[in-house]
Amino acid sequence: MGLAKGLDRLTLQKRLDAIGRNQAGAARESRVMNLMRRFSAEFAGSLALSAVVIGSGIMGERLAGGNVGVALLANTLATAAILFVLITALGPISGAHFNPAVSLVAVLRRELPVGDAFAFVAAQIAGCVAGAVLAHAMFELPLIQTSTHVRWGGAQLLSEGAATFALVACILLVARARPSAVPAAVALTIAAGYWWTASTSFANPAITIARALSDTFAGIRPADAPGFIAAQFAGALAALIACTWLYPARARAAQTESTEAAARSVSKSGG
Repeated sequence: MGLAKGLDRLTLQKRLDAIGRNQAGAARESRVMNLMRRFSAEFAGSLALSAVVIGSGIMGERLAGGNVGVALLANTLATAAILFVLITALGPISGAHFNPAVSLVAVLRRELPVGDAFAFVAAQIAGCVAGAVLAHAMFELPLIQTSTHVRWGGAQLLSEGAATFALVACILLVARARPSAVPAAVALTIAAGYWWTASTSFANPAITIARALSDTFAGIRPADAPGFIAAQFAGALAALIACTWLYPARARAAQTESTEAAARSVSKSGG
């Protein structure tokens, strides 16, 4: 009897161990699949965004008859429209960053693991470059180009820092105040940025790289791209600092309200 019970316990333990291993394996597989979906969403969204930015610039310039303002307006409307759609559609999957500066801020806020962030940035850059190639193919242009569009000077760099500051601050503040409004808020911020900044608001290192490979209306000289990218990261970090400074006051107010509500509850209950 004792031996039989011992064997039963051993068999049960083996079964439990097997179940545990299966559950751990399933959990790992689920995590891997989830990460693949997120990275795919970042790649696809970046591709679509880049294709629209560059493609609408080409189309706008062709149809504007030399009127740069009309071409820029077409570029603005198309970019804002696709941003709203992409963030609404892919936000629940990956957060819809499509932007290494946004991913950096997410890492610093401990919302995105560092390892995942590297994969996000790789997907974003690859997607934006693929989008540039797609836009060129649709308009029968050389697939890979070197832009000659000069975008240099202190005003341009300041504009990129300011544009990225506005974008990241918009995301952080609106996500806290009304999360459902983020797609519209980001689209409107970028649409405005096209017109209130001297650089037309790239505000995205990944798409800056892609636009350096496009000698079209939306392009930027490769020599000018590093300055833009540095200004973009600086603007993003400045926005994070500013918003972090704003948040504690709100957090303390919420904590005070919660404490007062608890005190009223205890008072009513006679505690």
